[in-house]
Amino acid sequence: MHTDILPTNFGKPKPIVAVTMGDAAGVGPELCLRLLAEKSLHGTAVPLVIGDSDVLTRVSKALKIPLTALKLNQPPLSLDRPAVYDPAGALPGKAVQPGVNQAICGRAAARYIEEAVTGCSQGWYVAMVTAPISKKALNMGGVDFPGHTEMLAHLTHAPNYAMLLYSSEIACAFATCHQSLRSVPDSLTPDRIADVANLAFNAVTTLRGHDAKLCMLGLNPHAGEEGLFGDEEIRILAPAKNKILERGIAIDGPLPPDTAFTPQARTRYDCYISMYHDQGSIPFKMLAFDTGVNITMGLPIVRTSPDHGTAFDIAWQGKVRPDSFFAAYSMAVRLASNYFPGPRAII
Repeated sequence: MHTDILPTNFGKPKPIVAVTMGDAAGVGPELCLRLLAEKSLHGTAVPLVIGDSDVLTRVSKALKIPLTALKLNQPPLSLDRPAVYDPAGALPGKAVQPGVNQAICGRAAARYIEEAVTGCSQGWYVAMVTAPISKKALNMGGVDFPGHTEMLAHLTHAPNYAMLLYSSEIACAFATCHQSLRSVPDSLTPDRIADVANLAFNAVTTLRGHDAKLCMLGLNPHAGEEGLFGDEEIRILAPAKNKILERGIAIDGPLPPDTAFTPQARTRYDCYISMYHDQGSIPFKMLAFDTGVNITMGLPIVRTSPDHGTAFDIAWQGKVRPDSFFAAYSMAVRLASNYFPGPRAII
């Protein structure tokens, strides 16, 4: 049973944003420590890092980042200051080796995600921000999901969801996500593409304050060249475009991806609908690697994350830039701000 464990001398409680530590062997612990120490981000809501206290203490000492947050052994129902919640038995933190895929880290990362989803679903937390996980470590730990997006959709029973990479420079939504390139064409349907476009239109319209103009990217070189290099643009993408237009959403395409991201083209579009992961993530990260945010659209809760991975090569070394993580936290607060004190996704 979860109870309010805060001392009676605490001030006025603030909305809580759950922040999962991600893979303990990656840069997640350092990012969480820097967020806990960044007082400028704690005014509207407070971060609750869900992760391992031993790991955070080890990284704190190694990098000389103060760890003064309240330490809890059960989920709080209210907070007025940053805190760390260490779920019992999630991770033997002293056994973690930085920069290495480990089954214990994969299992623990999944546990942190589950705890955050439970808290958001119960109304204890207004949003969740996830530090990077290792898909390999998840697999080693027996967690059968290819990434955050799919796991979150399963845990929240979301039937229609998609990934959105967002920044002020560029936004990309994905019709398919974490799967092999060979499997992409068979996964694309007019309905799926239209549903993703609808999610993206609602999300980006909310974030930018005007009706979003979309661009559909072609799957094949030169967008198929009228069937010369593949017929998916004719069989799948053209019917999808018609469905999107019927919903009153402005969209161009399918356009050849190699010219769709020029500076001039980017002035015309608020969001790109990408057919597969790297098609959208490569140009996005070229333009907004340090400031971009990953938003999972279609969930009944608010979830954001930075747009980068675990960066094992620089884990626990004080070299990671926290900009994208801070942007993800700020975005989570922004998306949830109209719904305090309970979580309600607006996209």
